[in-house]
Amino acid sequence: MGATIDVDIGGTFTDCFVVWDGRYGKGKSPTTHYQASIGFKNAITAAAESFGVGLADLLVDTEVIRYSTTIATNTLIEKTGPRLGLITTAGFEDTMLIGRGRQWADGLPTAEVRNQARAEKPEPLIPREMIVGVHERVDFEGEVVAPIDREEVREKLAYLVNKGAMGFVVSFIWSCMNPVHEQVVRDVIMEEYPDTYLGSMPIILSSDVSRKRGEYLRTMTTVLDAYLHRDLSEQLTSLNEELIDAGYEKPLMIIHGTGGMSRLSHTAAVDTYNSGPVAGLLGGAEIAKMYGVENVLVTDVGGTSFDFGVVVDGEASFYDLFPTIERWRVQTPLLEVKTIGAGGGSIARISPTGSRITVGPESAGSMPGPACYGLGGKEPTVTDADLVLGYLNPEYYLGGKKKLDTRRARRAIEDRIAKPLGMSVEEAALAIKRVVDSTMGGEIFKEVVLKGYDPREFVMLAYGGAGATHCCGYAEALDVSRILTFPYSSVFCAFGGSVMDILSVYESSDSFIFYDNLTGSYFDEYDRFNLIVNDMVFLAFRDLKSQGFDIDLADFSLELEMRYGTQFFTENVASPVGMLHGTEDVKAICDRFTEKYKVLYGETSAYPDGGIEVLSMRLKATYPLGHYRFPVHSPDGSDPAGALKGTRSVVWDESGPVSTPIYDAALLGCGAVVGGPAIVEADDTTCVVPGGWSYAVDRFLDGVIEKTK
Repeated sequence: MGATIDVDIGGTFTDCFVVWDGRYGKGKSPTTHYQASIGFKNAITAAAESFGVGLADLLVDTEVIRYSTTIATNTLIEKTGPRLGLITTAGFEDTMLIGRGRQWADGLPTAEVRNQARAEKPEPLIPREMIVGVHERVDFEGEVVAPIDREEVREKLAYLVNKGAMGFVVSFIWSCMNPVHEQVVRDVIMEEYPDTYLGSMPIILSSDVSRKRGEYLRTMTTVLDAYLHRDLSEQLTSLNEELIDAGYEKPLMIIHGTGGMSRLSHTAAVDTYNSGPVAGLLGGAEIAKMYGVENVLVTDVGGTSFDFGVVVDGEASFYDLFPTIERWRVQTPLLEVKTIGAGGGSIARISPTGSRITVGPESAGSMPGPACYGLGGKEPTVTDADLVLGYLNPEYYLGGKKKLDTRRARRAIEDRIAKPLGMSVEEAALAIKRVVDSTMGGEIFKEVVLKGYDPREFVMLAYGGAGATHCCGYAEALDVSRILTFPYSSVFCAFGGSVMDILSVYESSDSFIFYDNLTGSYFDEYDRFNLIVNDMVFLAFRDLKSQGFDIDLADFSLELEMRYGTQFFTENVASPVGMLHGTEDVKAICDRFTEKYKVLYGETSAYPDGGIEVLSMRLKATYPLGHYRFPVHSPDGSDPAGALKGTRSVVWDESGPVSTPIYDAALLGCGAVVGGPAIVEADDTTCVVPGGWSYAVDRFLDGVIEKTK
């Protein structure tokens, strides 16, 4: 088999993980936001060099390239999407402007949510003048109540085009149950403006994007998809063409935030959101299986943000059914990966009251970057603090490819933090580290406990460029005693892409009462339920076949959105059966829901006597791909002293600098154990091992950090 290439574009760096000829290589390059393809190709080129070949030689023997992108995030932050027109049911034109009651708080940091006087709703992506209503109506069962008038549609289209519409969003009431009127509008647009459709003006129907109930959320999801469509299409199409010119002739696979991926032609723009962190989460699930552990905390300390997620029973199964994308709540289910603004580039400041240090969420990014980069950055960052404390080697950052300026780092911390607070530079740097570590640890603790689990029962995975540097700090807040780090930690999200399969998700808004508490009876319309499942399976077969995959190798799983009685909130439940054949199958699903409810909310919280409802169904179609398996090594008996590079003054606490041994990670063989305090330097990350912890190299050549006291 040829090579596989996985690329993840982050806010600061673009990472690459390549598997070729039975081994892996990695590459890293600064993210080029002005043209993502430059950083993309630079990262692949760096990985190719680890095999001793050039970019063209690698691409010509590559079977697949998988790509997780931040284009969606950048488009929303920079507001570079096209001017769109929204066509909706007459009388509902203001729905998007009214929004949700709590929309003012969606996507805001906690500190801003607390200040309600200043919090405001986000500016709408489609202004009111670009929203028109058409007289039509479909009821909640999908029956046409009022037919649509094609002539009225033409009039409203002409109005939007004259107003400068560069794309159309169509979202009618109850179109999730019957999309016939939305399809009529699409037909009219293609009749009136055929060149538009073939050009850069997308026509996005809500019934194509989401088949779930909920007028506002369904429309908002469709608006976001249309808003992101142009930038995503242009950049990815251009990238695909550049890869072809460079010798790559296979499809470009796009990773989705839903946990799967598909070809570019089968990717909805909104599905690409948060795809990089999700790839890291799934990489964590693969590591859990490799080590035979069930519960894993996945933590990624990058340059811009801190991402973390939870793997339970070896699976990344927690979905956010109604995630917030930037400032907008949508109904595209995304795997849960929480993000806060805490990374190596996070800026440290003094609070407005002048009494404490805050870190993030603002980041210095890669340009100008931390002050120690010497590229004009003046604000002190976490990386500057790590350098001042002695954790980082100024001559060996990124394996010596980048030199760090300790003098600039000290000056930034001294001017902005130390002097105003009457502290020494070292004390200020230590305070910055402790603030960011406690912030990360506190967020993980809250997330794990709210899911009903004890963080002490988890193994932690630490990756990202600064994960190994800070993991012991935030692990202390959780009382976690075992941490895994990896030789490919700095490109772990790209590695996560390499273990992903082709996955597509299909939804239905049909609802059922699975247990009627008034009659004490269970659902018995098995044929109706099974017909809906079969319809989704048919769509999955169609899409897989159109992408050239063998449908006989596909695997299917069914998930149900369930609740007790008329509760407002729902839970996503993995169905133990794919089809219903009798009451026992229905009872098994109800029992699975009740079991999950007890885990999440407590043993006495379940109330099946209130009735059990299914609000929607979700079919996941998976096509397995071959994954790289890391070789198993035996202890080589090497002495860790052979990996000793020397010593360096390192600040561990208020007692001041301590002469600390520095080890070369590449020279620590299988079975080697190093006691803390110590620093273990790799070419793309630095592992900080405080006193009371140890660092060992295991059979997979991964680093295992364990608490010794």
